[in-house]
Amino acid sequence: MEDILDLYAEPLQADFPVVCFDEIPYQLVSETQRPLPLQPGKAIRYDYEYRREGTCNMFMFLEPLTGWRHVKVTDRRTKQDFAQCIKDMVETHWPNAKKIRVVLDNLNTHKLAVLYERYPPEEARALVKKLEFHYTPKHSSWLNMAEVEISVLDGQCIDRRIGSQETLNSEVAAWENERNGRQAKIDWRFTTPSARDRLKRLYPVPVAS
Repeated sequence: MEDILDLYAEPLQADFPVVCFDEIPYQLVSETQRPLPLQPGKAIRYDYEYRREGTCNMFMFLEPLTGWRHVKVTDRRTKQDFAQCIKDMVETHWPNAKKIRVVLDNLNTHKLAVLYERYPPEEARALVKKLEFHYTPKHSSWLNMAEVEISVLDGQCIDRRIGSQETLNSEVAAWENERNGRQAKIDWRFTTPSARDRLKRLYPVPVAS
């Protein structure tokens, strides 16, 4: 825990960006009836019936110190999808970084080894050398600021019926552009000193010498 909190407390370093990464499944849902339009004194009204249109996945990339995020919508959440996201991170989003320090949870797909399963050894090794993974402790994925940003995404954009992956892509991209344009940042106040004070029960008791 303190490893991640100390990482969050560091100043911005362009050569060593801190990137929070997470994913979320999404159920696509379409309307079976045309909503009743907006009228004076009445909001748009939707029928209670809906149609399930399958599922997809969204990967969240967040650089908290710069207020930049990117959401990648994919069909699935496989090891191959994760490997592609890591390649995007290194070669597209932070190509000039000396080392990308990634905060992520302990999902079984979140392993550097998956790069070797998708790419030739030389390419996989080049990617690995640019990465430094920092895992949240078990049952403490809330330490990942990407979860906070996903909650904002849900509340501001996707907490409604969206019937196709294409529409979802368009809506999420518009939300992303607006947030990035404002360089919207998370007001993170949980630090190592506050963790030691508020979570004393989680710390072992030092043995007297």
